[in-house]
Amino acid sequence: MDLFQKCFDYTAVKEAKAAGIYPYFHALETGQDTEVVMEGRRTIMIGSNNYLGLTSDPRVIEAARKALEKYGSGCSGSRFLNGTLDLHLELENQLAEFLHKEACMTFSTGFQTNLGIISAIAGRNDYIICDKENHASIYDACRLSYATMVRYKHNDMADLERVLSEVPDNKGKLIVTDGVFSMGGEICNLPRIVELAKKYGARVMVDDAHALGVLGEKGRGTAEYFGLEDEVDIIMGTFSKSLASLGGYMAASEEVVTYVKHTSRPFIFSASIPPANAAAALCALNILKEEPERVKKLHEISDYMRKLLRENNIPLKETETPIIPIMTYEDIRTFVICRELLKEGVYVNPVISPAVPQGQSMIRTSYTATHTKEQMEEAAEKFVKVFSNF
Repeated sequence: MDLFQKCFDYTAVKEAKAAGIYPYFHALETGQDTEVVMEGRRTIMIGSNNYLGLTSDPRVIEAARKALEKYGSGCSGSRFLNGTLDLHLELENQLAEFLHKEACMTFSTGFQTNLGIISAIAGRNDYIICDKENHASIYDACRLSYATMVRYKHNDMADLERVLSEVPDNKGKLIVTDGVFSMGGEICNLPRIVELAKKYGARVMVDDAHALGVLGEKGRGTAEYFGLEDEVDIIMGTFSKSLASLGGYMAASEEVVTYVKHTSRPFIFSASIPPANAAAALCALNILKEEPERVKKLHEISDYMRKLLRENNIPLKETETPIIPIMTYEDIRTFVICRELLKEGVYVNPVISPAVPQGQSMIRTSYTATHTKEQMEEAAEKFVKVFSNF
């Protein structure tokens, strides 16, 4: 059999394009902002993870430009060898201090961060206890680790305890959860997770990709939000969202960070973050520290949009975060609504099976601290217009 037969048989994309409902790879012609030009059309962007609005901040852009001029376009090697810049070390030190952890290390992408942490920490004789709706990178990391991965029902603490009670006492245990779940926008029940971890002798890792700059008075994430910063063993996060760049990080104790640095294959065998990306993330972090009111503004604009959607009977899923899912239920219906919204100048993200259960398709909308009420009112009007036809 031809290895490529599966490629030849894959016709879903052609069929969606022929039907005029293919929803992916729309080209931006401007930088990421609250409004963009997408395929020649002015578009309100409510489908990005630019939570603090820093991707277009002149200070972040200038920091990246200066780093590019000083260090060049790349590091041409891994952190182990020639790829460590003083800029990387400064970023790691600043992050560790901000997150109230002893140490921090950075990875080249967020996806690689979960691969690198989990595959190093958990091995053949260990168990990883995983929320069913964790990010795909966590699941791939579990496979790479060779540990036994067991799942518990989404945010179901009774099921988590059931799973933990069945893990042998003589095995290492790591509970891994998203802090803010990327599709549904819910916040994990961290207080109960910490409580159960202590009861059953497990360690806790929180993926704060969608929580840094989003949760907590200072934007430090899920642990700050719940007052549990000393109770979480590993905090993972990314630079591609609130910190307006590309890459990821792990914050933990000095011993854990040192161990992962010297045993994580995805870290050891990958080139380091390019200078401009590191400088942009560092600048964005400093802005977050200096302007924590951005976090408050983010929630105010998200709550305002939630209010508008509710008032207009748009079928949203209730959350407390800047991720507001709008229920569309069926895959094709989701694609059509996304197409019609884009025609009206509003960009959103389709979420269909198998990312969600069959019959639970949704539109994922997400908001930015620099969105205006006028933009939200315009977007809400477009939702009403489109949904009135479905």
